[in-house]
Amino acid sequence: MERHTPIRLGMVGGGAGAFIGDVHRIASRIDGRYRLVAGALSSTPEKAEQSGAAVGLAEDRTYSDYTEMAKREARLKDGIEAVAICTPNHLHVPVAREFLKRGIHVICDKPLSSSLAEAKRLRQTAEKADALFVLTHNYSGYPMVRLAKEMVAAGALGAIRVVQVEYPQDWMTDAVEEQGVKQAEWRADPERAGLGGATGDIGTHAYHLARFVTGLALEKLAADLAAFVPGRQLDDNAHVMMRFAGGAKGMLWCSQVAPGQENGLRLRVFGDKGALEWFQETPNQLWHTTHGEPTRRLTRNGPGTGDAAARVSRIPPGHPEGYLEGFANIYTDAALAIRAHQRGEPVPEGVDLPSLEDGIEGVAFVEACVRSSSRDAAWVELKS
Repeated sequence: MERHTPIRLGMVGGGAGAFIGDVHRIASRIDGRYRLVAGALSSTPEKAEQSGAAVGLAEDRTYSDYTEMAKREARLKDGIEAVAICTPNHLHVPVAREFLKRGIHVICDKPLSSSLAEAKRLRQTAEKADALFVLTHNYSGYPMVRLAKEMVAAGALGAIRVVQVEYPQDWMTDAVEEQGVKQAEWRADPERAGLGGATGDIGTHAYHLARFVTGLALEKLAADLAAFVPGRQLDDNAHVMMRFAGGAKGMLWCSQVAPGQENGLRLRVFGDKGALEWFQETPNQLWHTTHGEPTRRLTRNGPGTGDAAARVSRIPPGHPEGYLEGFANIYTDAALAIRAHQRGEPVPEGVDLPSLEDGIEGVAFVEACVRSSSRDAAWVELKS
């Protein structure tokens, strides 16, 4: 068995009360590839200290200022090798720049930034840095999503004609941002979330999933954004028509005001030879139809799934793997890429990570949706 030394990991954000911080910490531990040794888990000193103690950080590796953390950790002999960024959107770029320019690898939550101009400035920093940047579009880590991508690339569906992707939730159906729900407060605040509400939070996931599986390049979109909850400043529902290079058409719906929908991310891809369907709430199944034949259900460890799904699966057939394991696959692929980078070697075969460019495209998607909606859902092109 391959021997590996855990990567020394730091974290910015993700303190007490932050759901995504626990997700990142658990995902990083699942395959034993990381050890959390430092963190600026909150900008409030008392909360930073409490949050650091709660996850077992030493006092002298607990910070309340991410710049101080980046400077000191870069000087330490046993300083962090990578940092996970789990802050609200407006802090992603400034935090990432502090660590990248010091040669510390970055694993950042999505969306990449709160504006396209800011995302492009980060690209300039990353191009000069001797460090990798990974974006945690974690749904691309699911085994059956990897299989779907492999099947599309192999021509199992023929020429792609139609792509439908949706991501409905119901947790913001009421004005929860006014009721002390921390996760809603910053997501409804343009200063912290950026231009997009639901589009930035979950629409970027849906868009990346469609792009990841199909490989299609989006040329134009027409978006109708709405903020249904009175007083809400950012969109909580979006309908987006899409035109891809080569002639394929697409539809994307994301909503956080859809009662009864918990986390309904679903992708359907239709070609001239067949179709695929994947639903995040039953992630170990992929439905495949060859035109003119009965639909078949592919399972994570079942016959015909191949290497793409197998290399990111851990447990025997019939035992469900889900959200945390898919997230862990991103972390493990990142670890493999980081260790290869440190050795001066190419990224190992099979590693498939969301990149800085994926993040820039996601922000461009949100910007285009907002621009289109402001023009009464006119067709607009993505800004590169």
